[in-house]
Amino acid sequence: MNLPSSLLLVLALAAARPLTAQTADSRLETFFKSYLEKTFEMRPLDATMLGDHRFDHLLDDISPQARAAWLEHAKQTLTTLPKSVPYDQLSRDRQIDFEILRDDLVRSIWLAENTNPFEEDPRTYGSYISDSVYTLIVQSTLSKETNIKNAIARMVLIPGIIKVARDTLQHPSKPMLETAILQNRGAISFYEEELFTLTGETPHLPALKRAAEPIVSNLKSYQDYLEKELRPKAREDWRMGKAKFSRKLELELDTGRTADEVLADAEAEFDRVQRDMYVVARQLWSRYFPTSPLPPDDEQGRHDTIAKVIREVSHDHGKPEDLVTDARATVARIKTFITEHDILRLPDPDHCQILEMPEFRRGNSVAYLEPALPLDPSGPSTYAVSPPPADWKPERAQTFLEEYNKHMLQVLTIHEAYPGHYVQLEYSNRCPSLIRQVLQSGTFKEGWAVYTEQMMLDQGYGDGDLALRLNQLKFYLRAVVNTILDHKMHCTAMTDEEALALLTHGAFQSEGEAKLKIIRSKQSTAQLSTYFAGRMAFYRLRQQVQRELGDKFELGRFHEAVIDHGSLPVKFLPELVRTRLARPR
Repeated sequence: MNLPSSLLLVLALAAARPLTAQTADSRLETFFKSYLEKTFEMRPLDATMLGDHRFDHLLDDISPQARAAWLEHAKQTLTTLPKSVPYDQLSRDRQIDFEILRDDLVRSIWLAENTNPFEEDPRTYGSYISDSVYTLIVQSTLSKETNIKNAIARMVLIPGIIKVARDTLQHPSKPMLETAILQNRGAISFYEEELFTLTGETPHLPALKRAAEPIVSNLKSYQDYLEKELRPKAREDWRMGKAKFSRKLELELDTGRTADEVLADAEAEFDRVQRDMYVVARQLWSRYFPTSPLPPDDEQGRHDTIAKVIREVSHDHGKPEDLVTDARATVARIKTFITEHDILRLPDPDHCQILEMPEFRRGNSVAYLEPALPLDPSGPSTYAVSPPPADWKPERAQTFLEEYNKHMLQVLTIHEAYPGHYVQLEYSNRCPSLIRQVLQSGTFKEGWAVYTEQMMLDQGYGDGDLALRLNQLKFYLRAVVNTILDHKMHCTAMTDEEALALLTHGAFQSEGEAKLKIIRSKQSTAQLSTYFAGRMAFYRLRQQVQRELGDKFELGRFHEAVIDHGSLPVKFLPELVRTRLARPR
């Protein structure tokens, strides 16, 4: 059949026309799904931790050859991405997804080529040994019996993981090794006791016990290896160095600011927060020291005022056995305040459970949030609250309760649950972008949680309770000083003594807490900076948008516009938030 020349011209023009945004968007989605499928096949634990349960019965091959294949997969994906997906033909939302994927690949490749966690960090193996099974039992929405069957199948593979660890580890830094030794003891306890407490009655109990026996045996032998063979080889040198640290920080934070700019921000904020703490402590002085004169208004006097008032405020804490009950009451008050003051619209239905922290996870913090997995969002989110571990001496338990007194518990609940991590991650799970569901920004998540602490009190939560405000400022100062510590421990010759003085004298932390933070700073880089860097991004954006909108600014609408796009790099927020605010709430 002969077609009219006019129709042939139309068809020719259509064939030459660029892809529509919808077609290009579909290409990106298909490309990412293909990349993710191969990634999950090579790394089943990643799939489990994200909530894809098709691979729950498997564990990663973590041999050097397999890890080289991981790197090659990332490099090939980075190379083919711009060839397979036309960036300029994508919708703006999908262009951002393109950039998120590209930057994540760049970051993954840099980390693989510039750090050696499998050779130098024995903690790396802990996720494969313990978390791989724990997550199946407590977070998967599959049936209990299916999860136990998958756990048993996975447990059979764990002795192989331990063998690779013994064959691969070379000269770890001493701080990393000492932590791994403690964690491995916890893993032994998990497979001897806690696993069976978590699973409870099940017809698979005999098989579960049979699978656990060789793990316990291998872990005990591995414990001897860590303590007797690897410990003598441990390196004292743990610093990353300025060049590597700066590059890693910029890749991990992804805020558009350099490492030196982040440090300068933190040092300026450190001084400001200390001044605010003094103003509050000075007002509280007469409540706790009615017969004593206020110390002199000089550097030492201001520090003494803050330290002494903090010490008195910390005595106002609950009983260990009442912590969970106290947390539930705090949650109820906070949720009511959020609704009445239109801070944002809370998730409905509410999937957050408030539970007592399992014994084997206690000792580091009084609370944490274990959110629903991104690809299994109907699963539970758990706000876990921890009484002091049962084996602690009374003096240590008392210090713990004072650090996390009834005022600090409210700040923690704001941070971890409402409107912090729980609420933000529930919003994040609604995001239709698979890329943003999988490739989440820690800087966004931690920064939002820290931002909400001051914001809630600024809006009136606590009815102007100065003791609550002092604890909020102290908690925020911790995030600020963590950033300074992160930078100086890896880029300068800062000693443990100097770090301890910064944390205890400068940030009013207890010595025990400060020593743990010093250990953490030695065995991690960049993560300690996410809290402050993220918070500053949210705070600055809030100031800019509020100034632009003036009387038309609505706080609840702004907050929803911020957390409505998934947990993405904060550098995209100015554009996305303004676009969202141009549409009805």
